[in-house]
Amino acid sequence: MTEQEERSLLLQNQLCFPLYAAARRVVALYAPFLKPLGLTYTQYITFMVLWEQGTITVGELGKRLFLDNGTITPLLKKMERSGFVTRTRSMEDERVVIIQITEKGMDMKEKCKDIPKSVGGCIRLEPEDAASLYKLLYSIIEN
Repeated sequence: MTEQEERSLLLQNQLCFPLYAAARRVVALYAPFLKPLGLTYTQYITFMVLWEQGTITVGELGKRLFLDNGTITPLLKKMERSGFVTRTRSMEDERVVIIQITEKGMDMKEKCKDIPKSVGGCIRLEPEDAASLYKLLYSIIEN
């Protein structure tokens, strides 16, 4: 193995590792706020899309959240059992499942309204750095 190959296998030389570690740390910051509401982070971001859209197909929701059907289907089934959403098949195409937020799901918005401010206070970045990081992360996601 060459010296360059050896260096390429050092954890400290992996861009993916600090991204992974930072993502885990940031998601963990949400837990103290979401756990009392009985929510996971993935449910929380699903709610964010549903509060904005009201009704959306499973496919579109997956695209917005960068989640595959194997992840999103059990999540939505659980949210449906909890009364937060309804799932119905499209009249035009039975393969398409439509998700609609319920009144109970909309009520969760009020309970979550302080979470962004609370978590934002836990992440200490200057506004310019946060904006740069946001832009860089989306450039990675979109590639």
